[in-house]
Amino acid sequence: MNPLALLILISLFVLWNLEFIATLLNLKSFPATPPPELAGLMDQEKLDKARAYLSVNSRFDLLRASVSLAILLAFWWLGGFPFLDGLARSLCENIILAGLIFLGALFLAQNLISLPFDWFETFVIEGKFGFNKSTPATFLADRVKGLALAALLGLPLAAGILWIFHEVPNAWLWAWAFVTAFQLILTYLAPSLILPLFNKFTPMPDGELKDGIHSLGVKCGFPLEGVFVIDGSKRSTKANAYFTGFGKHKKIALFDTLMDKSTQPELLAILAHEIGHFRLGHIRQRLAVGILQMALIFFLIGLATNPGGAFARMLHDAFFVPEISPHAGLVFFTLLLEPASKILSVLANAWSRKHEFEADAYAARSTGEPHALASALKKLSSDHLSHPSPHKLRVVLDHSHPPLLQRLRALEQVK
Repeated sequence: MNPLALLILISLFVLWNLEFIATLLNLKSFPATPPPELAGLMDQEKLDKARAYLSVNSRFDLLRASVSLAILLAFWWLGGFPFLDGLARSLCENIILAGLIFLGALFLAQNLISLPFDWFETFVIEGKFGFNKSTPATFLADRVKGLALAALLGLPLAAGILWIFHEVPNAWLWAWAFVTAFQLILTYLAPSLILPLFNKFTPMPDGELKDGIHSLGVKCGFPLEGVFVIDGSKRSTKANAYFTGFGKHKKIALFDTLMDKSTQPELLAILAHEIGHFRLGHIRQRLAVGILQMALIFFLIGLATNPGGAFARMLHDAFFVPEISPHAGLVFFTLLLEPASKILSVLANAWSRKHEFEADAYAARSTGEPHALASALKKLSSDHLSHPSPHKLRVVLDHSHPPLLQRLRALEQVK
C-alpha cells in the first residue's frame, strides 16, 4: 500500500463517518412540535409524517452509501481494476476503444448497482409517503433513455478526451477546452432536444397567469420566448419550476403540480426568485467558476495520466494497474479527488445559499409581495415533508439552499 492508496482509503472512511455523524445530528435536531412559522400548513400529524420520511430516507441513504463503499473496496482489493484493464486491452488493440470499454464497463456496473436502490426509493419509500406517481414502465423507460443518451453523448466525449491525452501536446489544456465547449453546446440544446424526451412541454394557455408572467418578465428586464407547463405529475406529486435557455431564448417551465398547489401571486414570486438569479449575475458567476474549476481539474488529470510522471506511477500502483493510461488515470483521479470535492462543495454550497438569500430579496422587492414568496416556500416545504430546521452540519455539507426558517426570517427583513 503506497501513500496515495492509504490517503484514498482513509479519505473514503472519513467521508463515510462524517456522513453518518451528520445524519444522526440531523435526525436529532428535528423539532418535536410544529414551528410557529408553519402554523396552518403543518400540524402535529404532518410533522410526525415528515419526521418518519426523514428517518426512512436517512437510513436508506446510509445503507446505499455503505453498500457502494463495500463494493468499491472489494473491487479494488480483489484486483478488479487491473483485471478490467487487461480484459479491455485484450478485446481491442486500439487503445482508445480499449479505454472506452474500460470506462463503459465501470459506468454500466455503477448503474446496475444503483438500479435496485433507485427502484426501492421510487416505489417503496416515495410510494409509501404518497409522492410517487411513476409506473414501472415509466421508470424503466427513463433508465433506457438515460443509458441511450449516455452512449450517444458520453462515448464521443470520452473518446475525444482519451484521444487528446494520447495524441496532443499540452493535452490538459485542449481537453479542458473540448469539454467546456461540449458542455456549453449541450446546455444550449438540452431544452429543445433532451428534456422533451423525459417530459411533455405544453405551451401555457392564454390567460391571467400567462399575462402576469410576461408582465413580470418585462418589469424585470427578462425577455421570455415561451412559458410551458411540464407533466411533472407523471412521476411525482412534488412541485418545481425552472428556466432554460441563453440570451433572448429564455423559457419558463412550470410543473403542473406546482400550478395546482399555488396561487398566482405565489407562482409569480417563485418565478421572480428565478429571474433574480439571472438579473443578479448568479448564473454567469457560477458558469465562470465552473469553467475555471474544470481547468484546474484537467491540469491535475494531466499529471495523473502522464506516462513518465512519478505521480501517475504512484496513482496507478495504488490500484495495482501496471500500465499508465488516460482511461485508468481518469477513474483513479476521480477517486482521489473525492475528499477534495467534498471540501469544494462545502464552499460552493455556502456561496449558493448566499445567492438564494439574494434571489429571495430580489423577488420580494420586484413583486412588492414578500409574503407571497414566504407562503410559497412554506407550502413547498410542507408538501415535500422537508426538515424545517436541519442541523448546521447537514446544511454545511449538503444544502445549496438555506433552511426554510432562515429564509422566512430573512424575508421579514426585506424593505
